[in-house]
Amino acid sequence: MKDAMKAKNEAVLRSLRAIKAEIIKAKTDPGAGGVIDEATEQKFLQKMMKQRRDSLEIFEKQGRADLAVKEKEEMTVIERFLPKQMGLDEIRAAVTKIIGETGVASAADMGKVMGVASKRLAGLADGKTISAIVKELLIK
Repeated sequence: MKDAMKAKNEAVLRSLRAIKAEIIKAKTDPGAGGVIDEATEQKFLQKMMKQRRDSLEIFEKQGRADLAVKEKEEMTVIERFLPKQMGLDEIRAAVTKIIGETGVASAADMGKVMGVASKRLAGLADGKTISAIVKELLIK
């Protein structure tokens, strides 16, 4: 944060302050005991990314480029603290493997595949992307 303040980098500073606020909030939640684990950190960082993605989509639809730029800047900073996201081909390969393991053959059993895929790919891929790929592979 100090480096961002010295460099007068508002985007980084704004993002880091939001992350810090989430950390403080998580530490003070009932049952946290003032300590949070890495999995909890990853969850709230992913939640923050999802919020930014959703806001970005809305701002772009409304033609609010000024607000969309801010969301993109914050996403770039938050992304640095998350594990590297899987590419579409990697997700498709993982989902294909899960479909083979579960023995699912129709779109009616999509929930079974999504349950396993969501757990295995947690933090590595967006839920919407996983869902789209599962639908694509099961409908074929």
